[in-house]
Amino acid sequence: MWRKRAVVWLIICITVISLLIGRLVQVQLVSTENFTNHNINLLEASVVQRSQQMVIDNGRGGFLDRNGESLVHRKIPVLILFPFLKNMEWDSEQVADIINVPVESIIYRVKQAEDPFAYGDPNPLKLTDAQMEQINALKIPGVFAVERKYSLNEYPAEQLIGITGQNTVELQKRYPEKDLLEQTVIGLTGLEKSFDEFLLPDGNSKLIYHVDAKGGPLFGIDVKYVEPANPFYPVNIKTTIDKDIQEMAENLVDQYQISKGGLVLLDLETNSVLAMVSRPTINKEKPFEDASSGLKNMMISEQIVGSVFKTVVAGAAIDFELDNPTQMYDCSKKINGQPDLVYDHGMLNFTDSFARSCNNTFGTIAKELKEIDPNILEEYANKLSLVGSVGWNGDIYHFSNFRQLQEEQKGRVFLSEDAKNDKNFVALTGIGQHEVRATPLAVANMMGTIAKGGVRESVRVVSEVEYKNGNSLLPFEKQALPGESISPYTAMKLQKLLREVVVNENGTGRWFQELPYEVAGKSGTAETGIFKEEKQLHNKWFAGYFPYDNPRYALVTVNLGVYGDEGGVNGLFADMVKNVYNLDHNEPLSKR
Repeated sequence: MWRKRAVVWLIICITVISLLIGRLVQVQLVSTENFTNHNINLLEASVVQRSQQMVIDNGRGGFLDRNGESLVHRKIPVLILFPFLKNMEWDSEQVADIINVPVESIIYRVKQAEDPFAYGDPNPLKLTDAQMEQINALKIPGVFAVERKYSLNEYPAEQLIGITGQNTVELQKRYPEKDLLEQTVIGLTGLEKSFDEFLLPDGNSKLIYHVDAKGGPLFGIDVKYVEPANPFYPVNIKTTIDKDIQEMAENLVDQYQISKGGLVLLDLETNSVLAMVSRPTINKEKPFEDASSGLKNMMISEQIVGSVFKTVVAGAAIDFELDNPTQMYDCSKKINGQPDLVYDHGMLNFTDSFARSCNNTFGTIAKELKEIDPNILEEYANKLSLVGSVGWNGDIYHFSNFRQLQEEQKGRVFLSEDAKNDKNFVALTGIGQHEVRATPLAVANMMGTIAKGGVRESVRVVSEVEYKNGNSLLPFEKQALPGESISPYTAMKLQKLLREVVVNENGTGRWFQELPYEVAGKSGTAETGIFKEEKQLHNKWFAGYFPYDNPRYALVTVNLGVYGDEGGVNGLFADMVKNVYNLDHNEPLSKR
């Protein structure tokens, strides 16, 4: 009996020991880099457990403005102190003397520290080159002066650039073949997401030392500097944003108290975004909580454009000879034939109707165009780059149809065939209402297309991907938009109409006659169908280009969801033009 029990216990013991040995083999030899379903890297975890480290650079690539200035990070020369200093004699007084702080402050911070830290964090003391040289010349173990990369809490063009975060599920979904740490940061929105695979870290740069169970130095007090072996990474994404113009634009948008909306400024020579401002700002603590968190880039999102769409109707009217200067329209009536008690303009011809934004004229012309061809308005919206994706799109490396602006919406003229066949809906479409939608970026590109004589081009927000050393890895060249465009003659006629909006004594853009750059453009006030406190909300627009005779910029300003008697954008547009002029001529920026 006892022998049977002994055999059973022996089998149990051998089984348990075998399982333990199997587990040990798995931990030590088999699953060292992807232990459990969480893919834990045991090798790195063991290093972390027996060491303390100070990350100098997390290894993720960054974003530069068009002049090479960093947009989302800052490298700050700082003093790094390790906690083992509290247990040794070191020349704290000399260090304090070099950086001009009380020695008691340094000693106190070291005594409180459990991990390496930058003196002064979270607002580190910025060292001079001379101070860095003097500190490192002391060769005190655990005392280093280095440049550390800091991510900025606030940075320009935040919706365009986007945000990053840790998302294990999304990480595995995007990169199932890559050997990445579970805590790898990825791009979640904006350019951070579009260019995420370029920006992934190849490893971080850090100061590291090994410790015993009590946190004391294990192998003396030598601290090692570790960095990725590849000298070309991380790469940087060089945007077309001009940091000075972007910051100026953001300040102006906030001064005009635009809570929803913003602006887009294009450089027409390169057809690139110089500034893009979207409001509301991002709620960094809860960016994905709701629609008001500010994460959505309003400048690449579809909006109701209102009378700005009359530019499309005018282009079609010119080509189909409906712009007869002797034809008069009753601009004291609404498009439904009822008296217009608000805009009682009397009888106007085609040019004056455009300058004063007469709804009845363009509702009537839209219906006439529909009788010629039901698809005319859609065709001309395409020809003028108002609908469809306008952001840079093409094949690069192993990416097909790579889009710089992955979240860009395409806009539309008609959503349903019923609207296209209904005269009343067609008339509403002619004034940019009903189902018409376009992004502010596309509106800006439409103005650029007209200013350049009908040349249609994709809009770039990134000019190239650069290696760490500044050499180009991947350039994004200028790119024509596929499809037909308006003729140079039609573009010339539209240029004159857009200028008439400003020079006409009753034009909706007459406020811009005294600007340092001559402006051409079109205003828009769109009804949204949304009511607040029994008053309808409107979208207020002004879109144009300048200088008129030698176009260099296209600018769109928009204030979304405001009452009809407030929230105009004329002042914002004018101040942007003034400040761009001053920057071009090295003059001080104007103040409101």
